[in-house]
Amino acid sequence: MILEAARRALGDLFTAEFRAAFFKSLGLTLLLLVLVWLGLQHLFDAYALPWIGALLPGFPGWASWLGIIAAIFAAIGLALGLALLIAPVAAVIAGLFLDDVAEIIEKNEYRLDPPGRAVPTMRAVLLSAKFLAVVILGNIVALFLLLVPGVNIAAFFLINGYLLGREYFEFAAMRFHEEAEAKALRRRHFGTVFLGGLVIAAFLAVPVVNLLTPLFAAALMVHLHKMVSAGELSPSRAARAAPAHRRS
Repeated sequence: MILEAARRALGDLFTAEFRAAFFKSLGLTLLLLVLVWLGLQHLFDAYALPWIGALLPGFPGWASWLGIIAAIFAAIGLALGLALLIAPVAAVIAGLFLDDVAEIIEKNEYRLDPPGRAVPTMRAVLLSAKFLAVVILGNIVALFLLLVPGVNIAAFFLINGYLLGREYFEFAAMRFHEEAEAKALRRRHFGTVFLGGLVIAAFLAVPVVNLLTPLFAAALMVHLHKMVSAGELSPSRAARAAPAHRRS
């Protein structure tokens, strides 16, 4: 089930209908990362460099060896920080584009099913903000676990697999269920949703490709929600819930 949902999600990324969502998602993700980079760089220049200059008053901050070393470490730190921020940024973007992605998939592959309804804007914003806070907290924990050999990589996948799987699945489920029902559905299929989250975490771990995480994750969980929902229906209704292209 997981591999089939992932296969369909990867196929969806290259369809013509996804191009608009692709460019909007990629553009906003890059824009947010650039703004974060500039903000962190400004903070370093405004606060760290004067402090370094005060330590060595006879030398300009950037000309001193300490300033150069500090700049190198700052650049490395900023790069690592941005790598860790990709998951939270992806969480924010997901709240903006999940409905677009879901509508495309439902129209093309589940056209005989009742269409889903978009999550209300304010509710989507609140959920995205909650998701952002949870993912940041999870990645802070994973960052501390980097100091524990043999645990760091596993921590990244387990934490992000759980968080990403939970939130993306509930977003997809809430197009058809109330929030409480969506959460209950996710709990009933915890193992399946968690495995789907691990696939998303693996996608997130691939440099450059991970900028497409929101689209891939949204598409995967739309398919996965359809599959687990069909499994809870009677055989006759489950047959009607299968993708339209599989019935043709």
